[in-house]
Amino acid sequence: MALDFAFLDSGTGGLPYMKALLELKSDVSCVYVGDTKNFPYGEKSESQIIQKASECVSRIIERWNPKTIVIACNTISVTALDKLRERFPETPFVGTVPAIKPAALFSKTRKIGLLATNATVNHSYTKRLISDFASDCTIISRGDPDLISFIEHRAFSASEEEKEEAVRPAVDFFADAGCDVIVLACTHFLNVAEVFKTVAEGRALIVDSRDGVSRHALEVEKKVLNPEEEDPSGKIAEREELLKTEPDATTLAGSIREAHKPSLYVTGFTKAGDEEIYRTFCKNNGIEFGGVM
Repeated sequence: MALDFAFLDSGTGGLPYMKALLELKSDVSCVYVGDTKNFPYGEKSESQIIQKASECVSRIIERWNPKTIVIACNTISVTALDKLRERFPETPFVGTVPAIKPAALFSKTRKIGLLATNATVNHSYTKRLISDFASDCTIISRGDPDLISFIEHRAFSASEEEKEEAVRPAVDFFADAGCDVIVLACTHFLNVAEVFKTVAEGRALIVDSRDGVSRHALEVEKKVLNPEEEDPSGKIAEREELLKTEPDATTLAGSIREAHKPSLYVTGFTKAGDEEIYRTFCKNNGIEFGGVM
């Protein structure tokens, strides 16, 4: 059987998107892949991001042949999503992009904080989002690779006080600049979204794209499952026939468990103790650790 959804990020940052989707529809099969061997993506060049993301997607399709791939990473989405769709035309993709549009709707001061990777902050796609949906706002941007690294490697075992101290510099930076809305535009930040809300309480509203992305992913899946309704060309129906093809032994062995319980896979370890970190992370989040993909 084919997997319903595969999620891809540079690390564990995008896990809240998988959890949000499962809250909306608990009977779907999901696997999450963190390209931990190449973490972080936010400090890489555009060509490197496209190359590494393409390699991961190729392996995901070969192993699981998912009905939909959710790019649970703003950096990959703004940098490589169009290329991924070109290179893998039979696979539907759902991206995650900075929640600029809702932020502009909520902001009263017309000053919005954008917290992201340096790659996302500086990308032309992000600038286009700002031009399209927040042209009357001042956008204060902050790339924060140190905070992203903290969340990937330490947040799961940190105390609430330590997590609050980690996010406070970013919140203070935006609040001091007069921002009344802060966009969490790197999926890693969503793992400590409640901490952001606590620290920013009374000063700024925290927004992200979880709900919109999850609902859109389910809409895409519905089109795959019911191609005759919105697929006059027959392309989605053709893909659905491919998804019915019996998997080989390797694919089957790797996918049976995910059909019952979501699993997390990584592409490698970069530091001593990383494996234990990810095993503990999975245990704390109620998902299985699938090991190195």
